[in-house]
Amino acid sequence: MDLSWEGKRVAEYFSSSHGWDALSGRSVWAFGPSPERGGNVLLNDTLPSVDRRLLSSVREAVVQGFQWGSREGPLCDEPMRGVKFRLVDAAIAGEPVQRGGGQVIPTARRAVYSSFLVAAPRLMEPVYAVEVLCPSEVVRAVHDCLAQRRGHVVSEAPRPGTPFTLIRGALPVMDSFGFETDLRVVTQGLAFGMCAFEHWAVVPGDPLDKTVVLRPLEPSPPHALARDFMIKSRRRKGLPEDVNPTRFFDSELLLELLAQEGGSGGGGSAQR
Repeated sequence: MDLSWEGKRVAEYFSSSHGWDALSGRSVWAFGPSPERGGNVLLNDTLPSVDRRLLSSVREAVVQGFQWGSREGPLCDEPMRGVKFRLVDAAIAGEPVQRGGGQVIPTARRAVYSSFLVAAPRLMEPVYAVEVLCPSEVVRAVHDCLAQRRGHVVSEAPRPGTPFTLIRGALPVMDSFGFETDLRVVTQGLAFGMCAFEHWAVVPGDPLDKTVVLRPLEPSPPHALARDFMIKSRRRKGLPEDVNPTRFFDSELLLELLAQEGGSGGGGSAQR
């Protein structure tokens, strides 16, 4: 999509390419982390009861806070990807001094973080496309080597005119270190492999599942991988291990949400 598009043309693009309704397409405010690298989108879904003049006056600050938050996500201080944020309400001060960028940008960033964390976020990891050329007698060993590293075979076909078989597979980058060495060991040097980035994939497990127990020097089971990756990434960057959406709420808002939850018997929701 051309970033210079506006209004009706944007709505037509999202309607034809992504199945959005026309109202959502016309509500697009910004892409993040930046207009050129916009893997996330911010929509203005506020009701007419919100003062449009005041909302327009803080739009640029809200967009900056959104792009800041999507550039440094709350899980691992890494960019977010594929997240849709909807602005559904706003209470804006009437005095210009109270709605400057210094007040609005950090507030918008906290709103981005808290809504993201309560919307069942997931981690994503890069995945390599792997090509292995080997004799047919070591094909099974190549399959086992990939399976031990959370990889899998996509296709397998003999190379015409040669005694070799070409195996194509997928391998998470996190488990690719030492793969070529192991491949040569298990095939006695008969296999040759190449890796290149192909796509991003969701890491199994919930990164916010505090019931997961991580043991030092022990591999984590599949359901604990997301939690394991998040905790170790935060330790490496010197960040606190606790990731809690209440850290980004104002005290008054937190009390109000707790009162609403206690009165209705259900929790709030956030659009992802």
